[in-house]
Amino acid sequence: MSIFKEIALKGHEQVIYCQDKISGLQAIIAIHNTALGPSLGGCRMWPYASEEEALYDVLRLSRGMTYKSAVAGLHLGGGKAVIIGDPKTKKSPELFKAFGRFVQSLSGRYITAEDVGTSEKDMEYIFEETDYVTGISAKRGGSGNPSPVTAFGVYRGILAANKYKTGSDALSNRVIAVQGTGSVGSHLIDYLIKDGARVVVTDISEESVKRIKDKYAQVEYVSPEEIYDVKCDIFAPCALGACVNSKTIPKLKCEIIAGSANNVLENEDKDIQALGAKGILYIPDYVISAGGIINVASELGDGSQETAWSRTAEIYDTVTKVLQIASEKNMNTVQAANALAESRISEGPYAHTMYMGEVSFNRRA
Repeated sequence: MSIFKEIALKGHEQVIYCQDKISGLQAIIAIHNTALGPSLGGCRMWPYASEEEALYDVLRLSRGMTYKSAVAGLHLGGGKAVIIGDPKTKKSPELFKAFGRFVQSLSGRYITAEDVGTSEKDMEYIFEETDYVTGISAKRGGSGNPSPVTAFGVYRGILAANKYKTGSDALSNRVIAVQGTGSVGSHLIDYLIKDGARVVVTDISEESVKRIKDKYAQVEYVSPEEIYDVKCDIFAPCALGACVNSKTIPKLKCEIIAGSANNVLENEDKDIQALGAKGILYIPDYVISAGGIINVASELGDGSQETAWSRTAEIYDTVTKVLQIASEKNMNTVQAANALAESRISEGPYAHTMYMGEVSFNRRA
C-alpha cells in the first residue's frame, strides 16, 4: 500500500503514526482538513485485523468529520484517531496518557474526543497529558458524554426525513429497525418509543440487548444477520460503518436510512445509486449525527449545554435543507450534503493554508 497515495486520494493534510513501547500504544491520527479551524474528531479503539485496515478507517472517518463540522456550521476542521487494540482487554491509564502526549505534540491542530471503544474516563486520562481533548466530565469543566446529544440529533433528523417522505413527522406505529443498542442507539430508542414507534433492535452484545428488553418489553429483537431483512419504514444504523453495501442493499425493505454510524455506505457512489434505484431515501450520516461534535465543540465556544442542545435540534432544519437541495438540483442526498459542506469549506479562513493557530477552551470547572 502506498500511504501517500491513500492520503492524496482523500485530500488529507497530515497522518501521524504513534507508538509507545511501555504502554503498548499503537495509534494513527489523521488530520483531513483545517480550512475552517482546528481538526476535531473522536479517538476510536478497535481490534483491527491489520494496520492497513486501521489506516483505511481513520482516513474515511477523518474526512467525514470535516464534512460533519462544515454542515453543522462549526469553526472546526476534520480529524480522527484510531488506537489498534481490543478495548475490552488492552485499555490502561498509561496507554491513554501516552496517546495524550502525542496529541499534545500537535499543538492544537488535532483535538480528540471519545468514540467507539473509548469512554469519558479514557478522555480524562488523556486530559492529564494535554488540554486538546473534549468530552471530559462536567465535574472537570467538560461537556461530558456526547452520546445523548448525538442520539437527539439523529432523532430530529429522522423526524425531518419522515416528514419529507410521508408529509408528517409523526412516528406513531412506524416500524424502525435500530442496528446497535450502545450509548447512542439506546438513547435513540428512548425517543422512538416515546413517540409511539414500533422498534426492532439488534446488537452483537447480548448484555446491551437485555438492558433494552428489560426497559421496553415491546421491543422486538432479531439477530445481527437478520436486521437487514426486517420489513420496516426506517432503518437506523447505530453501530459500525460500511453496513450498507452491495451485499446488504438487496435485502433492505425500508423507505428511509437514517442513523448515527459513521460512513454508513461502503462505496458511496455505487451504494447511493443502488439505494435510489430501490426508492430508499438515505440521510447522510455526517449530517444527522452531528449532535456529538456540536456538544463537544461547546467546550471551545461558550461552554453552554443549552446552546449545544438548541443547535442540535436544528439538525431537523439541516436535513430538510439537504433534501431541498437534492430535489431542486436533481442530486442524490450525498451530493447535496457534500455541496453544502464544500461551499462552506471553500470559504474558510484557512482554505488555502493549514490551521496553525491557538485553541481557546472554556472549561467550566
